[in-house]
Amino acid sequence: MQLESTTTAVLLTIGGFLILGMVANYLSPRLHIPRVTLLILCGVALGPSGFDLLPEGHERWYTLFSNIALLMIGFILGCKLSLSALKQFGKQVFWISIFEVLGVALLVFTGLVLLGVQMEIALILAGIGPASAPAAVTNVIEGLKAKGRYTDTLLGIVAVDDAWGLIVFSILLAAADALSRHTGYMEALYSGGWEFGGAILIGVALGLPAAWLTDHIRGGDPMQAEALGFMLICGGIAHLLNASFILAAMVMGVVVANAAQHTERAFKTLREFEWPIMILFFVLAGSSLHVEKLPQIGLAGAAYIVLRVIGLVAGAYLGGTISKARSNIRKYIGLAITPQAGVALGMALVAGNHFPELKDTFIPLIIGTTVFFELTGPVFTRLTVMKVGEAGQAEDEEPEEAV
Repeated sequence: MQLESTTTAVLLTIGGFLILGMVANYLSPRLHIPRVTLLILCGVALGPSGFDLLPEGHERWYTLFSNIALLMIGFILGCKLSLSALKQFGKQVFWISIFEVLGVALLVFTGLVLLGVQMEIALILAGIGPASAPAAVTNVIEGLKAKGRYTDTLLGIVAVDDAWGLIVFSILLAAADALSRHTGYMEALYSGGWEFGGAILIGVALGLPAAWLTDHIRGGDPMQAEALGFMLICGGIAHLLNASFILAAMVMGVVVANAAQHTERAFKTLREFEWPIMILFFVLAGSSLHVEKLPQIGLAGAAYIVLRVIGLVAGAYLGGTISKARSNIRKYIGLAITPQAGVALGMALVAGNHFPELKDTFIPLIIGTTVFFELTGPVFTRLTVMKVGEAGQAEDEEPEEAV
């Protein structure tokens, strides 16, 4: 009877979450609120901080679905890093994306340490800070029907900066993990090095056969089985060997993107599964938030917001100067990439698994600031695109349809 009861609860809850995702997708453009924010708010309302309607033990689902979502995020980010794509983006996208990621990480870490924030938390937040929200930026550009050099550069940056950010996050998380162990220097170096280096080895070892299969099996059901199978095996092996599973998935995606001739097949296959998994991920993320802890964000949260924005603007300006980008690109591109969403939440959850004793400190901060950047970031993106005069350019170039 207990089993039937549990099965009923699981089926009803997951089904309800997916319907909520459909409703959020419908309401988002009408309420001018990002759908990720709506899903998180739904989770808060359903969780312990709200009406407490979720069945007992739902926290265990959270771990499963969040891990699957993060594996998808990692693999999809890796698929964007083909050599041909990087050449197409050009040196301006490369340098600006690199320096805005490094600028945020360095400034957030330094600023928080100077404010007295615990070193491990400062490293974690510095690793999460560079994460952006490509979907939010793309939605703004599509809504404005923007086209031009600035717009193309902006789209290129948000396509690759999360990949660089994931590498920086993995390094800083390994450093925080090693620092927290209070072990000898060599043991800490080995632990952190393996978490990062082991992920690379696992990703390459699985990426090569995955790339070969991608070119030798037909699309459809076989391709779906291959993509999901390799992705889950990659995550399982990384967990087993105490390596970064999200980085391993990204490296596997990089290998497939560069070694396979038909990378887009695996990429599109995972895209078909991505949104339902993300719905579960975001609703469960909201349900895990303890609203009563939000006031504790205080000075650290405000500092994180300010330091992240300054880091984006300064890093993008420096990268633009090095790559000799146009003046309007150097000035405004940093503000345009302030939106933040699912990748930042995913990184926070990975860090929470490493530091369960600290997660009640930084996870509410990341959820709170992510919602802030989700609401304010697209406004800055819109303002900068309009400022450079590229809004409506795509519409102007389209031929008029016959009436």
